Amino acid sequence: MWKYRIKWWFEKFSIKETLRWILSIFFILAIIDFTYILTIWPDWDSYKKGRVQQSSFIKQYVSERKQNNWPRLKWTPKPMNKISKHMVRALIVAEDANFYWHDGVDLEAFQAAMEHNLEEKRFVYGGSTISQQAVKNLFFSSSRNPLRKWHELIFTIAMESKLSKRRILSLYLNVVEFGRGIYGVESAARHYFGTTAAKLSVSQAIQLAASLPAPVNHNPATRTRFFKERVRKIARYF
Repeated sequence: MWKYRIKWWFEKFSIKETLRWILSIFFILAIIDFTYILTIWPDWDSYKKGRVQQSSFIKQYVSERKQNNWPRLKWTPKPMNKISKHMVRALIVAEDANFYWHDGVDLEAFQAAMEHNLEEKRFVYGGSTISQQAVKNLFFSSSRNPLRKWHELIFTIAMESKLSKRRILSLYLNVVEFGRGIYGVESAARHYFGTTAAKLSVSQAIQLAASLPAPVNHNPATRTRFFKERVRKIARYF
């Protein structure tokens, strides 16, 4: 059926006319997408300093908590001077070794992640940088919208140009999920170890960093084989 429709189209319209139609449709879609981005574009100045705002992921959790019978939200944002340096180092080792040298996107890390996924024959790592993860958590949802990655890229480039690396780390450490309903490193430190983010030891920081790929299933409480292997890999750099 589609073969006959395509044949009919090319009989009725020339290649030049077809290309004009395609370009017109693309242009209209681009305008719609650009308009959408403008409607969700954040005020970057409000993210440069001060108390960390609730992320989209946290807001989504709060709205869905009761219907899913999830535990209450645990979230206590803290400034960077109240977060252990061990935690910062463990995070960078685990999530984004080139954090201080890239502009938001690390193509080498992405390629390495994809090669590892192919070897494992399953999706293990996404290759996203800390900046990309921060943007996803702060402004988007966990939906599989195919345009989301494109929007995340635009937001990441903007955030890298507007905020310092230290601030990006602060935002991410304060909104990232460490378990069901546990957001931010302060809440994670209290929940798993009965301490504060400022007092996390090397071992505790490594364990929290090791949970980040899939914190609901792999964390210091579940101690799965995947989690223990992650801990061993990160510990090599300490």
